[in-house]
Amino acid sequence: MKNTSTYLETLIREFSKLPGVGPKSASRLAYHVLTLPVEDVEVFAESLLDAKRHIRNCMVCGGIADQEICPICSDASRDNGSLCIVKEAKDVITIEATGEFHGRYHVLHGLISPLDGIGPGELNMDALEGRCRDGSVHELIIALNPTVEGDATALYIARMVSPMGLLVTRIAHGLPVGADLEFADRATIARSLECRVKL
Repeated sequence: MKNTSTYLETLIREFSKLPGVGPKSASRLAYHVLTLPVEDVEVFAESLLDAKRHIRNCMVCGGIADQEICPICSDASRDNGSLCIVKEAKDVITIEATGEFHGRYHVLHGLISPLDGIGPGELNMDALEGRCRDGSVHELIIALNPTVEGDATALYIARMVSPMGLLVTRIAHGLPVGADLEFADRATIARSLECRVKL
């Protein structure tokens, strides 16, 4: 049977596995959990399990969904002609929060990074090419972080769809170079979308 310190050490270790959570933050979270009523901890634990069991990738865009197709892809009022390309599903939430974009999304699940062994084949590129070939898309808006990997991925996509005659734009660099889309404020993202430029 574990002693109290071992239980606590295990909890701290598990919290420290979360992104951005160092040892001190993990300790604070663990001690906070100990102050909560058992019922609250049970609800929290169950919500983690429910999310893991029921959330999946949308069959159309690759974003987050609790059904086969996410609410955005299911929304008939969205503009089929504009397709916004993002790195991760959380970027969809960030852009949606601006209220400025009313088209559809495509999630790549990463960026081209040869040094990390990530090429186009490891990303959601085949599905993107298929969506571009179906005739409904007329503009690709590339909303990737302004990094070397983001630039390489944007150029690859632009070349891939070039024979299809699509307009390819990229959100303006109102975002600081090297910054993550996730941490930008709504006004900056909205302005970046408004001032997107052709590649």
